[in-house]
Amino acid sequence: MKPSPSRFRRLDGALAALPVEEPLLLTELDGFLTGLLIFPEEIPTDEWMSVIWGAETDGVPPFDDPIDVQWFVDAVTARRREIARDLDHGRLRPIIDVDERNGEALWEYWVDGLSDAISLRPEVWDALARLEPWEAPLGRLALLLAVARGESDLDSMQINAFEENAVVELTAVVQLLYAASVHAGGPTPTPTGSTKTVKVGRNDPCPCGSGRKHKHCCG
Repeated sequence: MKPSPSRFRRLDGALAALPVEEPLLLTELDGFLTGLLIFPEEIPTDEWMSVIWGAETDGVPPFDDPIDVQWFVDAVTARRREIARDLDHGRLRPIIDVDERNGEALWEYWVDGLSDAISLRPEVWDALARLEPWEAPLGRLALLLAVARGESDLDSMQINAFEENAVVELTAVVQLLYAASVHAGGPTPTPTGSTKTVKVGRNDPCPCGSGRKHKHCCG
């Protein structure tokens, strides 16, 4: 589930060294990049790179040396291209950490990264969820997110059974969403109404008033 550590050791270290309160883990970055690729529209690079840099940087690359900035961008872009190739071939290979104590896949972090990508255009995803062929896989994704956040209605036995198959499930769901995106055949549906969407940072308090961070709540 996780490629050779030597391939991503430097990128993992660079992410951890970002001067932000809660930098992305490598597995979260992987889920985030995958989320960008299953969206039926191209999201501007500056916008999604700002999420990776962290809200505290105001979109400014937090490196003193331009060479470091270029290396980081190139490394992230290379991984994004690799994920795209895997999706094209129907063999997504997510980078998912494993708990060294018990060997369990820590898939929740990867899904957390994917939800960060979804939160860039939540109103569009809501509109897609009412359409075929998006409705069924997005329903399955919603269950993955609910279990990852401890918010599902499943009992403990059902959750244990679900988690044992979670990596297979998330891989299948993402492939279905990617196929739907590739074969969309038209413009992304426009949400009804004219209310302006207010962007909320991943680590900001959720506007619903729960007191939790946005990425762990309505995000």
